[in-house]
Amino acid sequence: MTSPTTPAAHVARVVAPLVVGALIVGLWQFLVSVVEVSPYLLPGPQEIWGELRDNSEAVREAFWITGRNALIGLVFGTVVGIVLAGLAAWARVVDGMLAFAVAALAVVPIVALAPVLNSMYGADSEYGRRAIAAIAAFVPVYVNTVRGLRQTTPQHRDLMHSYSASGWQTFRSLTLPSAAPFVITGIRVASSLAVISALVAEYFGGPRGGLGSFISTSAATSAYARAWAYVVAAIVLGLVAYVATVLLERLVQWRLPTGGAR
Repeated sequence: MTSPTTPAAHVARVVAPLVVGALIVGLWQFLVSVVEVSPYLLPGPQEIWGELRDNSEAVREAFWITGRNALIGLVFGTVVGIVLAGLAAWARVVDGMLAFAVAALAVVPIVALAPVLNSMYGADSEYGRRAIAAIAAFVPVYVNTVRGLRQTTPQHRDLMHSYSASGWQTFRSLTLPSAAPFVITGIRVASSLAVISALVAEYFGGPRGGLGSFISTSAATSAYARAWAYVVAAIVLGLVAYVATVLLERLVQWRLPTGGAR
């Protein structure tokens, strides 16, 4: 049985990352100001902040474009992954049919797939990038959901049957709580992969406007501080995705305390 978290522990969980972040920024500024690292190797925090301030509108628009593509890909990949995982857990023959396809998708490099899909859907379409994000999100959700749905043993199901539980009651009280932590873990991994995939896909064609496109363009024109400004925005987008999955996990733990808590 886990001990309750104290207020001091809550404060420490918030303060510790802030302290680490402040130390990193301080070291960064030291390298730029004292060691005099060349700006093209490592622009200073002040320069990057200036670019963020001067290009705030463009950064904000690019943030939403990339975030929307990642979110759509994540939702689509998650839904397809959960549905197919349910079929695979229900019938072993379906699992055998899907195993090779899932393994193939897991090893497909984004840098090879992105140009192909962007060319297929055209230079003005976002569908190629969303498809790449969906493929990246699908694999971890599928794998974790299949594992979660198989956590219930025959003894557990026999016990529910002895209580005259219906199929829906068994699923709600046994299968779903057991599978929920695995599904959430898959979504958490998929959220990061969806953001990364959407960013990388923007390097290889498609409409101009996402964070990845501006990072590539800024670096190519030697505007290194501006490129780092868009990198900072990409980091913020990844953190937003992470926090959203943490909140989702807390919601699942609240609604399904037996299965959600670890």
